[in-house]
Parts: sequence; C-alpha cells; structure tokens
Amino acid sequence: MKEFQKGTLKVKIFDTRILMGEGAAEEISRKIRELLKNQETVNIVFAAAPSQNEFLASLVKKPVEWSRINAFHMDEYVGLDKEAPQLFANYLKSRLFDKVKFREVYYMNDMTGRPDQKCKKYAGLLEKHPTDMVILGIGENTHLAFNDPHVANFNDMEAVKVVDLDDKNRHQQVDPNDPVCFKKLEDVPTHAITLTIPTLFKAKYAYAIAPGKNKAEAIYHTINEPIEEKYPSTILRMHPHAVLFVDKDSASKL
Repeated sequence: MKEFQKGTLKVKIFDTRILMGEGAAEEISRKIRELLKNQETVNIVFAAAPSQNEFLASLVKKPVEWSRINAFHMDEYVGLDKEAPQLFANYLKSRLFDKVKFREVYYMNDMTGRPDQKCKKYAGLLEKHPTDMVILGIGENTHLAFNDPHVANFNDMEAVKVVDLDDKNRHQQVDPNDPVCFKKLEDVPTHAITLTIPTLFKAKYAYAIAPGKNKAEAIYHTINEPIEEKYPSTILRMHPHAVLFVDKDSASKL
C-alpha cells in the first residue's frame, strides 16, 4: 500500500480492489470502535454503488457494536418502484442492513410526501442525529452523492435537495450485466434526492472509496484540479479528517 497527502486529504493506494476494500473496512471499523468509547451512539451516512462492494463485504465481518449505530444513506432515485433492485436503499439493505443489526436505519423512501417534502423530513433526521462519519463514492464526473458538477454548491443553503442528473452520471448507472444497475439509459431516472455537499462535509470523518479503471480520470481530477464545483470531489482536500481509498486502476493517472 502506498500513501500520500494532498491538502488535508490522505490518499491510500492498494494493489487490488479486494485489498482496498479490506483496508478501508479495517480503518473505518477501528474509527467506529474509537468513537463508541466516548459516545453512546454513532451516526453514519453510507454510499450505495458497486464501488462499495468489496468494502461492505469486509465491513460486515468486523467486530463492531452495530446496535449502537444509526445508519443513513446519502442519495436516492426519484420515481422507482420500492422493490427495484437499483434503489440505493435496496442495495444497502442486501449488502449491509440485512447482514448486521443496526440501532436504526433511516431510509429516504420511508419519508412520506412529495420529493421536496421527503428532503425536509430527512434533513430533520440528520439535524437530530449529527453525522459522525460519511462513507462516499466518487462519480466518474467527480460527483459526491448526487451532487453532479452542474448542481454542486459548496455553500448550499439546503441540507437535502432534489436534483436532475447529468448525462455522464446517468450513463454511469447503465450496466446490463449488473443487476443493481440499469439495462439501458432510458431506464435511468432523471431526478434524485441527495444530501448536499455542506451536509456531507459536516461529518467529523469522511472516507471516500473509489476503485476501478472507470474512476481513473475522476481520481486524477480529485487530486489535481483547483478546488471548485466543476469538480465536486476536490472539496475533500479541505475536509479536516478525510481519507481516499483507491486501487491501482483508479490511481493509474496519478
């Protein structure tokens, strides 16, 4: 494993996706246990994407008092059926929430009302349970959650909002061979609910996990571009406690 630092962001490069997932799970579970020594509960916001597969598979095997953890997720599609495998809630349910027993799991789709009303209700939950840790992916367009470049706002006044998804993001969600992805572009929703960047940034600790050749360009931009909304993930270089986990493929352009 190689590591370096850019701004306040620590970058850790592993030889394989599996080693990356195991390394991230080890470090993150250690931090969870450390936090639990000083507080009754820990609030964690999770990402849902194939980039998280190896990490989640390793995380559920770690010795953690999950019954003291409140779980949230950072984004969700608007307009999908509740049983759709592409729903981020269902991805996390099958890979994490059904594997270990959390204190509480808060799903965006459990909020009632219109999408904008769901946003307000979820924002209220996050205010009631301040985020200790956020575990992110990084999109091919450098988005964090569903804050694509055209809607990303480092000074967003909203905590949770409805956004329209850009074309690069929607293309990223298409993979006919992966059941949690969409078969064709026309199936991908055009809108989603997302935690905004200031909301994500409120977490005491931020961990980004982004393996794979398809993420190499995004990781290059994350590390090398000016910190600006054109490249949302560059903001990670300003978080006081942030770590980026990548594999050789996603780090290949560094």
